[in-house]
Amino acid sequence: MRGGVAELVGDGARHLTRVLRVEPGQRYEISDGRSAWLAEVGEARGPRVVFRVIEPVETAELAVRITLCAALIKFDRLEWMIEKVTELGVERIQPVETARSEKGLLQASAKRAERWARIAREAAEQSRRLRAPEILPAARLEACLAAGLGENGNARYRLEEGAAPPLARLLGGTPEAGSVVRLLVGPEGGWTDEERQAAARAGWLPASLGPRVLRAETAAIAAVAVVSSAFASLQPVQ
Repeated sequence: MRGGVAELVGDGARHLTRVLRVEPGQRYEISDGRSAWLAEVGEARGPRVVFRVIEPVETAELAVRITLCAALIKFDRLEWMIEKVTELGVERIQPVETARSEKGLLQASAKRAERWARIAREAAEQSRRLRAPEILPAARLEACLAAGLGENGNARYRLEEGAAPPLARLLGGTPEAGSVVRLLVGPEGGWTDEERQAAARAGWLPASLGPRVLRAETAAIAAVAVVSSAFASLQPVQ
């Protein structure tokens, strides 16, 4: 944006002009990934839309940076989960192949990357976020467990259906705003004993969401909501 004027070009502009039939005088909220504004369309032609900025719009990211490591599940349910955790403020999403993930999902996930990124982008826009979460390429559990080792202010929790301390209680010892919280959510059927042992060796703490057995996507959404609400009173990360 320069001098109170912002310009959108390319596919995004074409969507506005050809699909939404945008016209001069209409108002939209726009963002450059760092700030957001209410703006009025001044010109809309083909692959170019020009906005006149009216006023800033108050937005904020979470006070903590949440990375969700979610076991690969059927793609329709995984996509619903991506949409909802994006609305809740997750910063990164890492699909993970576990022992009980359905066979073939890891290989098939590469063809879904563009679709998942679009789902995240649209959910971020709907929830007035400055930026969409990063969707990392799907990886095997071993690689996920090793991620983040040695980072300062890095808390790592593995959701467990069995006996484990409540996630909300564990968050009481998490470092200040700006820290990274990693959440690891398993597949339908839960973790194998070998996976539990590997996670423990890598420093992931078991955490519970309560006595009920939840679907994988429900557990992921609930865990992100618990983390985001636990730090709601802290100064947000911009």
